[in-house]
Amino acid sequence: MNDDLTRLQPYPFEKLRALLAGVQPAEDKRAIALSIGEPKHRSPEFVAQALADNLDQLSVYPTTLGIAALREAIAGWCERRFNLQPGALDPARQVLPVNGTREALFSFTQAMVQRSADALVLSPNPFYQIYEGAAFLAGATPHYLPCLAENGFNPDFDAVPAAIWQRTQILFLCSPGNPTGALIPLETLKKLIALADEHDFIIAADECYSELYFDESAPPPGLLSACAALGRNDFKRCVVFHSLSKRSNLPGLRSGFVAGDADILKAFLLYRTYHGCAMPVQTQLASIAAWNDEEHVQANRKLYRQKFDAVLEILAPVMNVQRPDGGFYLWPETPVDDQRFTRELFAREHVTVVPGSYLSREVDGFNPGANRVRLALVAPLEDCIEAAQRIRTFVTGL
Repeated sequence: MNDDLTRLQPYPFEKLRALLAGVQPAEDKRAIALSIGEPKHRSPEFVAQALADNLDQLSVYPTTLGIAALREAIAGWCERRFNLQPGALDPARQVLPVNGTREALFSFTQAMVQRSADALVLSPNPFYQIYEGAAFLAGATPHYLPCLAENGFNPDFDAVPAAIWQRTQILFLCSPGNPTGALIPLETLKKLIALADEHDFIIAADECYSELYFDESAPPPGLLSACAALGRNDFKRCVVFHSLSKRSNLPGLRSGFVAGDADILKAFLLYRTYHGCAMPVQTQLASIAAWNDEEHVQANRKLYRQKFDAVLEILAPVMNVQRPDGGFYLWPETPVDDQRFTRELFAREHVTVVPGSYLSREVDGFNPGANRVRLALVAPLEDCIEAAQRIRTFVTGL
């Protein structure tokens, strides 16, 4: 057995189940879950139809590289979305379809980390736990960068010592962040690219929430945008991870992509060829339909805007909570310990949230997620409003 398996920590939802075990919620209130970040809006019917129309492809072995038409659709979407020059992203060498970002983030780490005693994988803290588990199983050590309110819930990259950067093999970014919703500014991304050049590490930008934002006239920039602003058309040391799960409400399709540095993707493709994780052709054809349409994505953002507007109006008077830059989470401060808050809220109001400390790691006696909870506004508008009202009642009664 791989000894590194013993380094893995329980997933946040395992901890949540243990925290709520034996708690009897109020019987007169129906359950409302704001805990799991699973999109609940209706999936686009035209994508389902494209999938159904191509079920004859079940008889075809898919290739790891994927069909050219999908890679071309993805490259075109990236050029439109991140203001790249036409042809800046080569579909043949700089785009690779993956089965959602979760498996790609994990397998990418296995392929890229050069095992050594001092190898570091840096990530924000709080963070998506795949970053940590992938680092452990690749034989590296995670290094956590706290995301605090005083720095806009982004890591203070200027505070990272040069000795840490020198040991870094992968820097994971998540923008907009999970769970904070914070967006990493374009100028910061440029500085990070310069650091990657200086210390020879890879920037792996998890941008699966990039299409959930509030101002239709100002889509947030990403790592590809920073490369374009620097005239860096080879995207050296830079890769981005995108998914249809949040953008298009298609978490069950398991479809996304990795794009960027051609040399890195060549090595990653070799790894994936042995890993055996090619995307089914019918899924690829359905994905083309999704990447080529923005109307359903705009409608999706409108639904989230309505929920944020309604919930913030209810909670802002009684909690320290702000509208995020993007994503579908709220990250409010709790007036009591976050685990107590979660357990008692469930007991009194039958509303489930996630303690912020479960999404973070304690470093030097400090957990940046402590005394916060994550609220996923994925339920229908009426449920989100009712949950917010119950939370307000609970907070005022503490």
